[in-house]
Amino acid sequence: MLANLSNKILFYFFATLVPSTVLLAQSTPRESLLILSKSDHTLAIVDPGTLKVLTRIPVGNDPHEVIASSDGTMAYVSNYGGGAFNTLAVVDLVAQKPLPAIDLGALRGPHGLDFAAGKVWFTAEAAKAIGSYDPTSNKVDWIFGTGQGRTHMIYVAPDLTRMVTTNTSAGTVSIIEKSPARASAGPPPGGPNPPQGTPVGAPPPGPPGGDWNQTVVKVGNGSEGFDVSPDGKEIWVANAQDGTISIIDFAAKKVTQTLAANVRGANRLKFTPDGKLAFVSTLAGPDVVVFDAAVRREAKRIPVGHGAAGILMQPDGSRAFVACTPDNYVVAIDLRSLEVTAHIDAGQQPDGLAWARKM
Repeated sequence: MLANLSNKILFYFFATLVPSTVLLAQSTPRESLLILSKSDHTLAIVDPGTLKVLTRIPVGNDPHEVIASSDGTMAYVSNYGGGAFNTLAVVDLVAQKPLPAIDLGALRGPHGLDFAAGKVWFTAEAAKAIGSYDPTSNKVDWIFGTGQGRTHMIYVAPDLTRMVTTNTSAGTVSIIEKSPARASAGPPPGGPNPPQGTPVGAPPPGPPGGDWNQTVVKVGNGSEGFDVSPDGKEIWVANAQDGTISIIDFAAKKVTQTLAANVRGANRLKFTPDGKLAFVSTLAGPDVVVFDAAVRREAKRIPVGHGAAGILMQPDGSRAFVACTPDNYVVAIDLRSLEVTAHIDAGQQPDGLAWARKM
């Protein structure tokens, strides 16, 4: 009888425990690591505390890059196809389900992504252009043609005054800046009044219209991965064909130094949050190469497998995550020891990585 009573107690204990465990496993944490699988066509949501995959969500053909919205509730994925495709996949990170894709029309080959001022910014390689998509209006509300071959990756300043793209086939970087708004005494005669509260002479609200100026900076061959230093003063560009790194003075818009970095096949370049180190991945070698940004020299080579692509820095500066595409895993690297501490199985051919933080 005591044995039966004990069994019943254990049964009720586990019956109440299991549902809460399942609920925790299914819910998206406040902070999460997002990992794309190019072969499985999925986005994995990973708990950064346990490094366990919580779920995988379908995201369409040939997903390459992913970005999360500022409030951490949505993810956007570029369906690349080498210029054949023209959609951005959309994922609800809270409900953990795909939403209808965004049709970009003639803007084919979407690849690089950024999120700023409530909008998704993307490159379109086949169109030699960049654009912005407004989730509120569900429209592409701005397009700018670079005229450069394979406009690949993109950075957008939070205040929308400057943008940077790498143009892989052209071996160039585009620095795109908004011209100062022309002051005016008010609306034209007979025209509508500006919205209440709009200062006289201020640009009208809405899409980033007005004049934009592009400065094309020649760098090395195969310019692809790049990053803007945390202090906003420099742009470091990894040149895959030359194996070099071009350092651009952001304000002067010119190359100030070229490092003989020996990073042929370089895929991505990312600064640590403190700006002290720059990580470079390459699909042509077994190591992630780490550079000391102050002295501009190689600090270490970290073995990760047979090649690497996407790099993501954890915002608190504790870890870097690197997608080892040929080996079908993502590694976590401790930023103090510069050693690999974990492997994450998030699907075949992982590449694009992003961090989502719910507000």
